Amino acid sequence: MMSSIVRKVISTKKCPKALAPYNQAIVADRTVYCSGVLGMELDTLKLVPGGAAAQTAKALEHLTNLLSEAGSGIDKVVKTTVLLGDMNDYATVNEEYKKVFNSSFPARTCYGGVKLPLGAAVEIEAIALTGSVVHISE
Repeated sequence: MMSSIVRKVISTKKCPKALAPYNQAIVADRTVYCSGVLGMELDTLKLVPGGAAAQTAKALEHLTNLLSEAGSGIDKVVKTTVLLGDMNDYATVNEEYKKVFNSSFPARTCYGGVKLPLGAAVEIEAIALTGSVVHISE
C-alpha cells in the first residue's frame, strides 16, 4: 500500500489574490510550488510604478511572503522561472534578483518577450522545499 502525500493549498493576504483560476501556491509533500507573482500593490492590485526594477522588487517581496506562509523561505528555493516582457530588462531584473537571492542561487530559467498579465514587466515563479534543508555547494 502506498503512503499518502499531503497536498495543501497556500493562500495569504500578504500577496496579491489570484486573478484567475489558480492558487497562490501548493505544498505537495515537502515541496512548495508557487504560482507566478507580479509586482502588484496589494490594495489596488495594480502594478507598482517604476518599471521592471520596482516590479521585480515587489514581486520578490510577495514571493518571500508566500514562501514564509508555506513554511519555506528564499533560502530553500531550488528553481525559479523569470518571465520578462522585454529581454532588455534582463540586467535590471538580475540586479534586484541578486538582492534577494544573495547566498546560494537556485536553478533558473528566464524567458523574454512574453506578454504578461496586466502588461507586467516581470513575473516570477518558484519551487522550494520545506522543513530542514542541508545546503551543500560544490
